[in-house]
Amino acid sequence: MLADVWRKTLFDQRRALVGWVSSIVLVVLLYAAIWPSLRDQPSMSDFLDQMPEAFRSLFATAGADMSTPTGYIQIELMSFMAPALLIIYAVGQGSSAVAGEEDRHSIDLLLGAPVSRTRVLLDKALALVIGTVLLVVVTGVALVLEGAAFDLHLPVSGVVAAMAHLAALALVFGGVALAVGAGTGHAGLARGAAAGLVVVAYLVNGLGSMVDWLEPLQRYSPFYQYAAHDPLRTGMSYPALAVALATFVVLVAVAVWGFRRRDVRG
Repeated sequence: MLADVWRKTLFDQRRALVGWVSSIVLVVLLYAAIWPSLRDQPSMSDFLDQMPEAFRSLFATAGADMSTPTGYIQIELMSFMAPALLIIYAVGQGSSAVAGEEDRHSIDLLLGAPVSRTRVLLDKALALVIGTVLLVVVTGVALVLEGAAFDLHLPVSGVVAAMAHLAALALVFGGVALAVGAGTGHAGLARGAAAGLVVVAYLVNGLGSMVDWLEPLQRYSPFYQYAAHDPLRTGMSYPALAVALATFVVLVAVAVWGFRRRDVRG
């Protein structure tokens, strides 16, 4: 199995992935179960309208109608909770892909296998992609099936588009953690760098439309590529997806370069 590092990585994650899948299914179930009690409450829409503009921008509530299934899921799940969960997973896996092996003193065994450092890093990146896509697929299926059970009917095409953009968003920050971890060998630094970038990118995207000096930077935020065109309602933005995926590919290339050029801690 060491010859296929990506399979070994996913095998090592099997219990964690079961926990992640179960948690996501329960989170979606919770939001779906609450929907029938909220859909006929006009006070919710009034509350959103009375929120300060900064809050509406940060939580992507502008133009969303809380009384519709799409607007409810956009505000309650897709604006913050779902991205947070997927980013936490991707950053955790990206930071531990190489640096975690060094912390566990298992990197010597891994590099002793008949595979190059480049192959190890690429397989780790592949495992990150597979795990992220798995969780995103589970999220989308749960939204469609559990939502239907509670009269929360969402357009399948919109859900597919939103999940594609959610996966791309998570992979960007997972790629940051992968690159920093591979280049430094420190998982904590990788997690901290990725987390800091998440906060900055989120604020830049949320406040860019209100702060003049942030507006030119807004379009470079991964959260802008994720949500600016509202994929749950309008479908996929292929240019935005291309930018996010290209960013991930560049980060993987940086991770390969950083991993190959340094000594590892056994």
